[in-house]
Amino acid sequence: MIQIYHNSRCSKSRECLAFIEETGQEFEVIKYLDDIPSFEELKVIIKKLGIKPIELVRQKEKIWVENFKGKEMSDDEIIEAMILNPILIERPIIINGDKAVIARPIEKAAAII
Repeated sequence: MIQIYHNSRCSKSRECLAFIEETGQEFEVIKYLDDIPSFEELKVIIKKLGIKPIELVRQKEKIWVENFKGKEMSDDEIIEAMILNPILIERPIIINGDKAVIARPIEKAAAII
């Protein structure tokens, strides 16, 4: 089943959710700001995305700029920062089986749905 890690306050995330709804496929919405992924879940997502943890961070977010920017951090420390501050997680993330994308732009979602 398709999963979307969704933030309803984000226009790109809402656009992606509408796109998935239009496909008529079953999907699960994960409101990651409320249902924060565990350390292991986030590691799995990062592996499916095929990226480094820093590439999943919204590096222009105020929390990142004020608390983490320019600091030497391990991958695990970056993941911990995202768990403690889930607003830092880039969105929307679409997962379909073993494939995942950050659906920015929306066409990236079409590639795995």
